[in-house]
Amino acid sequence: RMIGAAKLDVHVYEEVEADTDATGQAVGVVLFASLAGGIGAAGLGAGGASNVVGGAIAALLGWVVWAALTYIIGTRLLPEAKTRANIGELMRTLGFAQSAGLLRVFGLVPGVGPLVLALVSIWMLMAMVIAVRQALDYTSTWRAVGVCIVGWVLSIVIASAFLLVSTVVQRAPMP
Repeated sequence: RMIGAAKLDVHVYEEVEADTDATGQAVGVVLFASLAGGIGAAGLGAGGASNVVGGAIAALLGWVVWAALTYIIGTRLLPEAKTRANIGELMRTLGFAQSAGLLRVFGLVPGVGPLVLALVSIWMLMAMVIAVRQALDYTSTWRAVGVCIVGWVLSIVIASAFLLVSTVVQRAPMP
């Protein structure tokens, strides 16, 4: 399934969308892709073991938030007439969309690491658009792109607000 998802095979995305038992597999894909990303980023001088573990936890939380945002945007703001989806379908397809992320481990390769990380990120973005299109039963790829763009902007707003609040809390004087 991971190979099919990485190959952008729409049939694989339809299969995991329908298979409620694939949720655990999607969690595994997200974790492995996150760990590979942490290892690859270490090649750029970023990280260490604690950053890899923290990144894995952040990836799981980000995946759940992204699936929820995508669900709301795709089913409430930008639905097509035939759009039918639930959060589990989006979690599974978006989880498998991270399959190519395993290749981020090659970010460790001197000289080509940054290029590998950039190309894999683009690949994962294309997979995400396909995952959204299939999970939301869209006929338009452009609508799926729109959902991803709106979700990306909202994610940045939410992350920025979270960082702002945590900075203010950290700087607040202790009573």
